[in-house]
Amino acid sequence: MHTGERMKRERWKSGFSEWFDETLWNAKIVETRYPVKGLYVWLPYGLKLRNRVLAIMRELLEKRGHEEMLFPLLIPENLFKKEAEHIRGFEEQVYWVTHGGKDRLDVKLALRPTSETSIYPMFALWIRSHADLPLKVFQVVNIFRYETKMTKPLVRLREVTTFKEAHTAHATPEDAEAQVMAAVEIYKKFFDELGVPYAITKRPPWDTFAGAVYSLAFDTLAPDGRTLQIGTIHNLGQNFAKVYGIKYEREDGSHEHVHQTCYGISERVIAATVMAHGDDLGPCFPPKVAPVQIVVVPIPFKKERNTEEVARKIAEELKATGLRVHFDGRDIRPGRKFYEWERHGIPLRLEIGPKDVNGGQVTTVRRDTGKRFVISLRTLVPDVKKTLEQINEDMRDKAWKSFSENMRELGEIKEIKKAMSTRAGIVRAPWCGKEDCGKELEEKTGGSVLGEELHHKRTGGECPVCSEPAKSSILIAKTY
Repeated sequence: MHTGERMKRERWKSGFSEWFDETLWNAKIVETRYPVKGLYVWLPYGLKLRNRVLAIMRELLEKRGHEEMLFPLLIPENLFKKEAEHIRGFEEQVYWVTHGGKDRLDVKLALRPTSETSIYPMFALWIRSHADLPLKVFQVVNIFRYETKMTKPLVRLREVTTFKEAHTAHATPEDAEAQVMAAVEIYKKFFDELGVPYAITKRPPWDTFAGAVYSLAFDTLAPDGRTLQIGTIHNLGQNFAKVYGIKYEREDGSHEHVHQTCYGISERVIAATVMAHGDDLGPCFPPKVAPVQIVVVPIPFKKERNTEEVARKIAEELKATGLRVHFDGRDIRPGRKFYEWERHGIPLRLEIGPKDVNGGQVTTVRRDTGKRFVISLRTLVPDVKKTLEQINEDMRDKAWKSFSENMRELGEIKEIKKAMSTRAGIVRAPWCGKEDCGKELEEKTGGSVLGEELHHKRTGGECPVCSEPAKSSILIAKTY
């Protein structure tokens, strides 16, 4: 990397929070001036991005046998408070509806902070025998949480508008465990499609979802060195089934409570996509999910009039193959068009001037690298599609390279504390497995324990707190 490029990257990191807010505005993803704190408006361009991301998730879930449903927003207080541990986890975040018009309600209604307590009473009605299992459903809804910390668009919200939650019920603990692992694979495929790198951890006991036996989480890194949780998976065991009476009849006629899982994502996946692929110019969207994959810009000179006609035909030819193409025929300077579309993160720009028309070619510019090259009109469609595929692959590889470079092995509290003070990414440290040592690591280093790294076999090392032999690796980071 050249010195100038490195300095540019560093400015993006050092002013990341401001960069992120400006990027969402310049790219017209969300409008942040809605007059309620923590609520935002999805703009047309941002909504197209959101829908393309969700389309990937829907396809992955449906291929694995999940069916989409839609449950009510309001949850009666008596149902919500049935699972004591669950309500303790959310009691400070719930919005309550107490009136209907001028009348006080007999039973308060919660605006769902998540949907276990609204979905599982219905599971109890639907599940009767082993033939009804497994049951796998999902929904994409808005949820409400009274967020008391500083809110941030797409990251920390009071209304989460893109909450995908899947809920499953199974006959045996083994089936539920297999579903957890299947959910891990679904999420890995999903984030790989977005080109978003991730670490997978088993959350520590003190950060497990309220009511779950254990929780897994996917985390990515923002450019400022903090982690962002972008997906969670929970093995609920029989905890909710026992509270809500979700039983099934076995083949021998006996009855047993089902075993359950749930897993969710939110609009943080949009934030992660922006973070993973941005630069000083703004976002750079992978062609897979970009609302517009190609912008075609005619560059006429003086009395040349056929450049716009040729450019329009090129745009129509590409659009006819299913590509998402925008033709920009506005009567403004080409440079201004380039500036605007770069800030919208459009992966590929095609420029057509008199020289291109005469040469039977288009000048092509990649948003991710800035590389300019020529494509012949004779091979336009296959070459453009090949380029878009290459951009997807290159962006994913670049993001993973940056992520890997910001994960380090440290074994001393002093070293970890220094890394946390400079937000130097994710630290992998040896851990004895004891909760007290994990909590002390948080206290002494100023970082947050993400949990035990899934699928990472620990060899050697001592716990930085008690010096006992390490049983696993624990990930520590500053978090959003």
